[in-house]
Amino acid sequence: MQKIDKILFRPHHLLCSQGYSGHGYNDIYVQNMNAVTEKLRTDPDAEVTLIFGNDILCQVCPHAVDQKCCETEEKVRRFDRKVVEYYGLEEKTYRYQDVIRQIHQTMTAQRMDDICGDCEWAKISACKKNIISGKYLL
Repeated sequence: MQKIDKILFRPHHLLCSQGYSGHGYNDIYVQNMNAVTEKLRTDPDAEVTLIFGNDILCQVCPHAVDQKCCETEEKVRRFDRKVVEYYGLEEKTYRYQDVIRQIHQTMTAQRMDDICGDCEWAKISACKKNIISGKYLL
Protein backbone atom coordinates (compact mmCIF):
# COMPACT_ATOMS: atom_id res chain seq x y z
CA MET A 1 0.00 0.00 0.00
CA GLN A 2 1.36 3.41 -0.94
CA LYS A 3 2.08 5.96 1.79
CA ILE A 4 -0.37 8.84 1.75
CA ASP A 5 0.77 12.11 3.29
CA LYS A 6 -1.18 15.10 2.00
CA ILE A 7 -4.74 14.53 0.82
CA LEU A 8 -6.15 17.16 -1.49
CA PHE A 9 -9.89 16.52 -1.89
CA ARG A 10 -12.78 17.87 -3.90
CA PRO A 11 -15.63 18.53 -1.44
CA HIS A 12 -17.88 15.79 -2.82
CA HIS A 13 -15.11 13.23 -2.32
CA LEU A 14 -15.83 13.54 1.41
CA LEU A 15 -18.95 11.54 0.54
CA CYS A 16 -17.34 9.21 -2.00
CA SER A 17 -14.65 8.22 0.49
CA GLN A 18 -17.33 6.97 2.87
CA GLY A 19 -19.33 5.11 0.25
CA TYR A 20 -16.44 3.51 -1.59
CA SER A 21 -16.63 -0.28 -1.60
CA GLY A 22 -13.76 -1.47 -3.79
CA HIS A 23 -15.05 -0.63 -7.26
CA GLY A 24 -13.68 1.97 -9.64
CA TYR A 25 -12.96 2.96 -13.20
CA ASN A 26 -9.87 0.76 -13.55
CA ASP A 27 -7.22 -1.08 -11.49
CA ILE A 28 -5.00 1.99 -11.03
CA TYR A 29 -7.94 4.03 -9.78
CA VAL A 30 -9.00 1.26 -7.38
CA GLN A 31 -5.46 0.92 -5.97
CA ASN A 32 -5.29 4.67 -5.35
CA MET A 33 -8.78 4.78 -3.84
CA ASN A 34 -7.93 1.82 -1.59
CA ALA A 35 -4.84 3.62 -0.25
CA VAL A 36 -6.67 6.91 0.31
CA THR A 37 -9.72 5.39 1.99
CA GLU A 38 -7.57 3.11 4.16
CA LYS A 39 -5.75 6.17 5.50
CA LEU A 40 -8.95 8.15 6.07
CA ARG A 41 -10.85 5.27 7.65
CA THR A 42 -8.14 4.23 10.09
CA ASP A 43 -6.14 7.33 11.04
CA PRO A 44 -8.14 9.46 13.50
CA ASP A 45 -5.86 12.43 12.81
CA ALA A 46 -5.96 12.26 9.00
CA GLU A 47 -6.48 15.63 7.36
CA VAL A 48 -7.92 16.65 4.01
CA THR A 49 -7.39 19.94 2.25
CA LEU A 50 -10.46 20.84 0.22
CA ILE A 51 -9.84 22.18 -3.26
CA PHE A 52 -12.17 23.06 -6.10
CA GLY A 53 -10.41 21.14 -8.85
CA ASN A 54 -8.70 17.85 -9.51
CA ASP A 55 -7.44 16.12 -6.38
CA ILE A 56 -5.69 12.97 -5.18
CA LEU A 57 -8.45 10.77 -6.64
CA CYS A 58 -8.68 12.65 -9.94
CA GLN A 59 -4.95 12.35 -10.59
CA VAL A 60 -5.39 8.71 -11.72
CA CYS A 61 -8.98 8.91 -12.99
CA PRO A 62 -9.42 8.12 -16.68
CA HIS A 63 -11.96 10.97 -16.90
CA ALA A 64 -9.43 13.64 -15.92
CA VAL A 65 -8.55 16.01 -18.72
CA ASP A 66 -4.95 17.28 -18.65
CA GLN A 67 -5.02 16.78 -14.86
CA LYS A 68 -6.91 20.08 -14.61
CA CYS A 69 -10.57 19.15 -14.91
CA CYS A 70 -12.98 16.30 -15.45
CA GLU A 71 -14.78 15.28 -18.63
CA THR A 72 -17.94 15.80 -16.58
CA GLU A 73 -16.69 18.98 -14.85
CA GLU A 74 -20.10 20.66 -14.76
CA LYS A 75 -21.60 17.68 -12.91
CA VAL A 76 -18.76 17.27 -10.40
CA ARG A 77 -18.71 21.01 -9.71
CA ARG A 78 -22.43 20.76 -8.91
CA PHE A 79 -21.69 17.90 -6.46
CA ASP A 80 -18.93 20.01 -4.88
CA ARG A 81 -21.10 23.13 -4.67
CA LYS A 82 -23.95 21.30 -2.96
CA VAL A 83 -21.64 19.75 -0.35
CA VAL A 84 -20.09 23.16 0.33
CA GLU A 85 -23.49 24.86 0.59
CA TYR A 86 -25.03 22.24 2.88
CA TYR A 87 -22.04 22.05 5.22
CA GLY A 88 -20.48 25.52 5.08
CA LEU A 89 -17.12 24.20 3.87
CA GLU A 90 -14.35 26.17 2.17
CA GLU A 91 -10.95 25.64 0.61
CA LYS A 92 -8.89 24.86 3.66
CA THR A 93 -7.59 21.92 5.70
CA TYR A 94 -9.93 19.92 7.91
CA ARG A 95 -9.48 16.93 10.16
CA TYR A 96 -11.34 14.26 8.16
CA GLN A 97 -13.15 12.81 11.17
CA ASP A 98 -14.44 16.24 12.22
CA VAL A 99 -15.88 17.04 8.81
CA ILE A 100 -17.49 13.63 8.24
CA ARG A 101 -18.99 13.85 11.73
CA GLN A 102 -20.46 17.24 10.79
CA ILE A 103 -21.86 15.73 7.58
CA HIS A 104 -23.25 12.69 9.40
CA GLN A 105 -25.13 14.82 11.95
CA THR A 106 -27.47 16.35 9.38
CA MET A 107 -27.31 14.01 6.40
CA THR A 108 -30.61 12.58 5.24
CA ALA A 109 -31.58 10.31 2.36
CA GLN A 110 -33.23 13.30 0.67
CA ARG A 111 -30.08 15.41 1.01
CA MET A 112 -27.99 12.55 -0.40
CA ASP A 113 -30.36 12.34 -3.37
CA ASP A 114 -30.09 16.08 -3.92
CA ILE A 115 -26.29 16.03 -3.85
CA CYS A 116 -25.59 12.71 -5.57
CA GLY A 117 -28.79 11.92 -7.47
CA ASP A 118 -27.18 11.65 -10.89
CA CYS A 119 -23.89 10.09 -9.78
CA GLU A 120 -23.20 6.87 -11.67
CA TRP A 121 -21.88 5.23 -8.48
CA ALA A 122 -24.82 6.15 -6.23
CA LYS A 123 -26.90 3.19 -7.34
CA ILE A 124 -24.16 0.59 -6.75
CA SER A 125 -22.28 2.01 -3.78
CA ALA A 126 -22.92 2.05 -0.07
CA CYS A 127 -22.75 5.85 0.13
CA LYS A 128 -26.18 6.56 1.55
CA LYS A 129 -26.06 3.70 4.06
CA ASN A 130 -22.50 4.41 5.21
CA ILE A 131 -22.87 8.17 5.56
CA ILE A 132 -26.24 8.16 7.29
CA SER A 133 -25.15 5.39 9.69
CA GLY A 134 -21.78 7.05 10.41
CA LYS A 135 -19.99 3.79 9.56
CA TYR A 136 -16.54 5.38 9.30
CA LEU A 137 -16.69 7.66 12.32
CA LEU A 138 -13.82 6.78 14.65
